[in-house]
Amino acid sequence: MIEYLRGKSIKWKIILPALVFVAGIVTVYEIEVCNDRIYQEQKRMKTELNAVNYAQQMMSEMQEGAGITEIMEQVVTSRQGDGDYFSAVAENLTAEYVQSIQLAPEGVVTYIYPEEGNEAGKIDLIHDEERGEITRYGIDHDVIVMQGPFDLEQGGKGIAIRNPVFLEDENGEKKFWGLTIVIIRVPEVFDGSINKLTEFGYDYRLSKTSSPLTSEYKEISASGGTMEQPAVYLFDLGGCSWKLEVMPTDRWKMAHSSSVIIFSGLCIVILLTVLVAVLMGLAESRNRLKKLSDTDPLTGLLNRNGFDEQVDRYMQKHPREHCVCVALDIDDFKFVNDLYGHSCGDRVLQQLAESMREMFPENAILGRNGGDEFCIILKNCVCKDVEEKIGQFTQLPRTFRYSGGEYEFSISVGYAEAPVFAGNRTEILKNADTALYEVKLQGKHGCMAYNKNLQIVKRKQLGFGLNDISDYLPEAFLIYKADLDNDQILFSSREMICLAECSDLDEFLELTEGRFRNLVAPEERDSVENTVLKQAAEKAPGVIMHVEFLLNGKDGCKKSVAASCRLVENQYYGSILYVVFSEKMNRHEG
Repeated sequence: MIEYLRGKSIKWKIILPALVFVAGIVTVYEIEVCNDRIYQEQKRMKTELNAVNYAQQMMSEMQEGAGITEIMEQVVTSRQGDGDYFSAVAENLTAEYVQSIQLAPEGVVTYIYPEEGNEAGKIDLIHDEERGEITRYGIDHDVIVMQGPFDLEQGGKGIAIRNPVFLEDENGEKKFWGLTIVIIRVPEVFDGSINKLTEFGYDYRLSKTSSPLTSEYKEISASGGTMEQPAVYLFDLGGCSWKLEVMPTDRWKMAHSSSVIIFSGLCIVILLTVLVAVLMGLAESRNRLKKLSDTDPLTGLLNRNGFDEQVDRYMQKHPREHCVCVALDIDDFKFVNDLYGHSCGDRVLQQLAESMREMFPENAILGRNGGDEFCIILKNCVCKDVEEKIGQFTQLPRTFRYSGGEYEFSISVGYAEAPVFAGNRTEILKNADTALYEVKLQGKHGCMAYNKNLQIVKRKQLGFGLNDISDYLPEAFLIYKADLDNDQILFSSREMICLAECSDLDEFLELTEGRFRNLVAPEERDSVENTVLKQAAEKAPGVIMHVEFLLNGKDGCKKSVAASCRLVENQYYGSILYVVFSEKMNRHEG
C-alpha cells in the first residue's frame, strides 16, 4: 500500500510539472498568436489611417490643379470670354507639376501656356475621337472632369482637368463658352505624398478610372512592391474613381525575435508580462484612436466633438471656478479661399492655430469648431486677467504668402466669462459668439468682452450681403476702383442702374464700358476726374468729397446729379471709392 501511494506520488510529481509545463507552453503559444493578431490589427489600423491621410493629401494636391481651371474660369467670366490676358494670368498660375494651361473657346484649344512644346494640344476637344465623349459629358452636366492618365508628347504621363465655362447672354441665359484646361503631370503632382509614404516604410499603388464613363482602373504610380491584402482607400474626384492601396514594406507578420521554446521556460513570468503588455497596448490603441477622433487633422487642435467633451468635463468638475471662453474667426476668410485657393486658406488656418498654441497657456483648451471658427477656454481666470493678452493676440500682425507676394489677414475675437453670465458650455459659447458678432458689426479686426447689454442674435439673422443692403438703399450707390489710367466699376446698385436709364447690370456695364468716367458727360469728364480721382490720389483714406456733374445716361439722357465719395484702401483692389448719387434737376436730352 505504501509502495502504491509512493508510486502515485511520484507520478503526480512528474505529471503535474509536465501539465504545468505543457500548459505554460500552450499559454505562451496562445499569447504569441494573440499578440501577433493584435499587432497585425494595430498595424493595419495604422496603415488604414495613413492611407486615408495621404489619400486626402493627394486629393488636395489634385484640387490645386482643378483650382487653376476655376481661377481661369473667373478670369474668362470677368472679361466676357476675352482671352488676351491669358498668358499673363497663366504664367502666374503655373507650377512645377503643370504641363500646360489651356483655353478652348467653343471646345477648340486655342490658347496654350507655355505654347512651346505643347503645340500638338491645339485640337477640337468636342469632336476628338479620344476626348470628345468625356468632354461632351462634362459640358452636358456642367462639371469638372478628369481624363487620364495618358502618355504626354514630351514624355511621362499626364491627367487632363477640363472645366466647362458658361456665360450669360443678353437675355440672362447661360450659354456654353468653352473650356478652361490644365494638364497635370503624374506622378509628379503627388511627389510630396509619395515620398512620405516611401519614407515611412510603405509600398503603394495609386490608380484611377480613365474617365467618369468607365469603371476600369489605370495605374498612375506604384512603388513596385507586391500588394498583399493592402489597406484600400477609395475616393471620387473630377468625376473619376480613385484607389490608393497601401501596405507596409515588411508585410503584416510580426517578426519573431525568439522561439516558443525560450518563452516556455519562463512561461509564468512571460504570461504575466505579455498579458499586461497586451492590455496596455489595447488601452493605448483605444486612447490613440480616441485622440484621432477628437483632433482636427488640419490644425492639430481639438475638433468640435473633442472640444465639447473637454469643456463639459472641466466645467462639471469645477462648477464654481471662473473661466473665460474665447470665440474667434478670420475676417473675410471666404475671400481668401476664393481669391488665393483652399491650399492657401489651409495655411492661414494652420498659422492661426500655431499662434494660439504659442500665445495661450498649456492648460488652455484649444479647438476648431469648423471652417474658420476657433474657440478657447482659459481656465481659472476672469476677463480682466486676460483682456490684455487677448487684445495683444487679436492685434498680432498676420500675413500669408502667395505666388511670391505677402498678404495680410486679420481676426475678430469675442470672449465671455463663466459662471458670471453662463453656467454651461452652450451658454458661454453663445455669449462669446454674441460678443464676436458685435465686433463684426463694428468693423471687424477687434475684440470685445460679452456683457448683458449686448443683443443676443444669431449670425444668420443679420447676415446681410452687399446686394441685400444695396437693393433697398434709397439712393443710387456705386463702388469703383480709383485709378486715373484704368478706373473700374466693381459694383452697382439697382437704383444706380435705373438712374442711368438702364434695364439691368449688363446694359449698365455696356453703356459705361465698365468705367466711371463714361458715366460723366463728355464735356465734364476732365473736370470731374480732376475733382475726384486726382484728389482721391492725394487725400487720405476716409475723406468725404462732393462733386456735381451731368450724368451721361442711356440714349443721350443727361441728368444733373450730386455725388458724395469716400476713399478707402482695400488690400485686394487698392484705392476704392464708395459713391452715393442723388438727382438734382430734371433730365436734359442731348
